[in-house]
Amino acid sequence: MSIQNIEKRAYTEQETSDYIGMSRSFLRQARMEGNRKNRTVAPPFIKVGRAVRYLKEDLDQWLESHAKMTQLPQGGIYHA
Repeated sequence: MSIQNIEKRAYTEQETSDYIGMSRSFLRQARMEGNRKNRTVAPPFIKVGRAVRYLKEDLDQWLESHAKMTQLPQGGIYHA
């Protein structure tokens, strides 16, 4: 079995950004500021030494935890 056939479990910040469709800036800010009112909660992460990694299963759960919408509420402003 070659290494290319093994599915990656831990993603870098850039890979996470691409996977969830959010900016690296969002990930950094959310990690440093924690949960704040009227802000999207960051996905869980782990630190291995100085490296920050995101586990694929955590990212999948994080994506599933957000409401699926067919349209914005009246007035176009959405509050989670």
